[in-house]
Amino acid sequence: MKQNQDNYYQERNLKNLDKVDELLGELPYFCEDFLRGVETRTTPLTRLNYCYDLRIFFDFLAKRKYGGKKTVRELTLEDMDAVTDTDIEIYLSYLSNYRFGEKRLSCDERAKARKLSTVRSMFRYFFNKGLIEVNNTAKVPTPKLHEKEIIRLEGTEVSRLLDVAEYGSGLSGHANGYHDKTKIRDCAILTLFLGTGIRISELVGLNNESIDFSNNSFIVTRKGGNQSILYFSDEVGDAIAAYLAQKEQDPRVAPDEHALFLSLQYRRITVRAVENLVKKYAKIVSPLKKITPHKLRSTYGTALYRETGDIYIVADVLGHKDVNTTRKHYAAITEDHRRSVAGAVRLHRKEDE
Repeated sequence: MKQNQDNYYQERNLKNLDKVDELLGELPYFCEDFLRGVETRTTPLTRLNYCYDLRIFFDFLAKRKYGGKKTVRELTLEDMDAVTDTDIEIYLSYLSNYRFGEKRLSCDERAKARKLSTVRSMFRYFFNKGLIEVNNTAKVPTPKLHEKEIIRLEGTEVSRLLDVAEYGSGLSGHANGYHDKTKIRDCAILTLFLGTGIRISELVGLNNESIDFSNNSFIVTRKGGNQSILYFSDEVGDAIAAYLAQKEQDPRVAPDEHALFLSLQYRRITVRAVENLVKKYAKIVSPLKKITPHKLRSTYGTALYRETGDIYIVADVLGHKDVNTTRKHYAAITEDHRRSVAGAVRLHRKEDE
């Protein structure tokens, strides 16, 4: 079981590393040194995201600071030494509305903060190595992050979502054509999200052997590659068992296919396909809310916190390394607790009390 799951994540890491190698061909020569320097403390996916972020930063420098007189590949560490804190501030402003290739793009404050963090990491690495003399990125504050309203489904919406997935009510004619083929799988996926708070990357990485019905548990590979055991209710177990039974009766499922959730092409389902199926059903149930797999995870986290009142249990189950991450996402529901204790302290008491 563990070997099959390890193989899936190894394949995914290799694909990310191949993409990193491809992108390095578009970046300045010194980026390879930076990525090698952070290799032991980052995942291939993190380094891939570094490449994407740095590609935008160097494109900005080549076009804005050097006016197109240098290409991205021609930038040097001496050019990094010449980057001022004002350049970084202009870059953050530029990210509000910029063009990369043929695309017009825009970053919100969180995306800006992440891109600044990437640039800081690179400058800090070369500064600590003594390869640049100044690190002006340290002078630029991180953009202030305003708390976003937490979007989640309420209890009745959860029930309706599962009903729509099961019966197909409200689906378009085109979507209805596929519904009979996918409804048992889709119900299992939605039930797993809503009943365990699993991440989408963890869900698509599940294998048949990951599920242990003897104690209603399954193994997931968390961020960073660590594995954890999660537990599920009988309701979740029934939905998964129904899907496994359907697969066992389908002669088109390859005997050596270990992936739990399969696409209509009988291959491991992709992240994009799961995102699309969640969107398909959610827009029928709650058209004004932009519901994603992560919002289903938030729905579960909220429900678990309401039931237990224990932020540490929620953090542990969701796989948050820092409880403050959990508190940030679910602090809004503490209003329920504040309301429930509003009358707990009495100011006037009767004489016989």
